[in-house]
Amino acid sequence: QVQLVESGGGLVQAGGSLRLSCAASGRTFSRYAMGWFRQAPGKEREFVAAISSNSISTDYADSVKGRFTISRDNAKNTVYLLMNSLKPEDTAIYYCGSSRLSWGPRVRQEYDYDSWGQGTQVTVSS
Repeated sequence: QVQLVESGGGLVQAGGSLRLSCAASGRTFSRYAMGWFRQAPGKEREFVAAISSNSISTDYADSVKGRFTISRDNAKNTVYLLMNSLKPEDTAIYYCGSSRLSWGPRVRQEYDYDSWGQGTQVTVSS
């Protein structure tokens, strides 16, 4: 398995931006797809974005498409989530996950991931 550590969360006003980072260690980072999920209070964890091992493919939840951008730097074993035009409904704990595969049709599903970080809180004030 891989160890994942998220950072970059915080408090931001609506319309602002944040960039989350997720540093990985413990296995060959460049072989596996990575994803971001989030969990708001009282809600289930939901898919946000995913990126293939070689960065060629990405996928986004409809709620963040056009505002969020996922990227990765395989030389630094890090995946990023740039969040622009933030809304109060984006408030959640954000988790990064490491997939079992380099890419696939189930990147939106939690069971496609075998390692998770501890999460980083993002709070968007109105």
